Amino acid sequence: MDTPFSKSTVPQPLRNPLDWLQVSVMDGYIMREILMPFLFGVGAFSSIGISVGALFELIRRVTESGLSIGLAMQIFVLKLPEFIVLAFPMSTLLATMMAYSRLSADSELIALRGCGVSIRRIIAPAIVFSIAVTGVTFAFNEMITPAANYQADITLDRALNSDRPPFRERNILYREFEDIAGDDEQRMKRLFYAERFDGERMYEVTVLDYSQAGLSQIVSADSAIFDIDEKTWDFYEGTLYAVSPDGSFGQTITFDTQEIQLPSTPFDIANRTKGDEEMNIAEASRYLDEVIMKTGDEKEIRTFKIRIQQKYSLPFVCVVFGLVGAALGVRPQRTGKATSFGISVVIIFSYYLIAFISNAMGEVGIFSPVISAWLPIFLFLGVGVLLLQQTSN
Repeated sequence: MDTPFSKSTVPQPLRNPLDWLQVSVMDGYIMREILMPFLFGVGAFSSIGISVGALFELIRRVTESGLSIGLAMQIFVLKLPEFIVLAFPMSTLLATMMAYSRLSADSELIALRGCGVSIRRIIAPAIVFSIAVTGVTFAFNEMITPAANYQADITLDRALNSDRPPFRERNILYREFEDIAGDDEQRMKRLFYAERFDGERMYEVTVLDYSQAGLSQIVSADSAIFDIDEKTWDFYEGTLYAVSPDGSFGQTITFDTQEIQLPSTPFDIANRTKGDEEMNIAEASRYLDEVIMKTGDEKEIRTFKIRIQQKYSLPFVCVVFGLVGAALGVRPQRTGKATSFGISVVIIFSYYLIAFISNAMGEVGIFSPVISAWLPIFLFLGVGVLLLQQTSN
């Protein structure tokens, strides 16, 4: 039986160290073999993901909360990019494993090896394909998925809570911390509390100032507004109490209007802010510096840093899975598509189990955010390189 590697199209042995950069008939053939399983995987994995992660919840909202079918379909479409992105790495693993397993089962890899083509050269198309998918994944994560997730959440909030404003209405509490010179500990610098917020003005506001290593000032006002342009707070109808080092009240000032330099964080906390899955890297980094870091909550800071690192690391799972899938596929074996799918599921489950454990270790402070996000990738990259080395030998 004729194969795509007939005499006229069989790649010649490598004579130049840069020959591997050239696109040959073999490269195009292997790329086509990878593409169809990849598209199948994207459809299958994203369908499973969105069914479990969004569809069932939307159906429940339609039947129990009165969400209209039209809005449910709109939210469903907006949630699709999130699950398509998650399907890209898994589909890369499935596609490379299925493609090379098929070539191995039909002895086409043996023919290539007989012509002097090395294993590394044979899997080069899979690596190039994986890098391309990595770029697409990064683009989705930065430009499409965050905006779609935010719009989906806003649409759902408006549909189910049309009578409730998109901000925290009561009990806005913010604690600002600062580092102690020569010490790893932090101390509270300022405590801000507002009883009520109407979306623009806060009412019954109290500020306790500890910036002088002790309670030095108390501000109590009927209301306060944050001036976005001037980056200051305007307090109305209040009293300022100066506290002496011995704890007694010193000077007391009653004011109609008082401008006070305070961070905007309480205003940011009261307003609806995007979740980390609704931000791209630039937005998440800015929110970390301007809001999260000022809260002094170490666990929240670590968690948010991990989420930012995961935005960098997730696309590179495609390259790792592409290498692992290709290294397993080129091994001498005769496995069908069902077997390849089963092995892919086991590898995917193992990866995300390790990723979950690594994430938990990062959140409790055992791992740094960088290690927490990148450790699973480097572990599986090592597995892929080891498998490739064994097969090459």
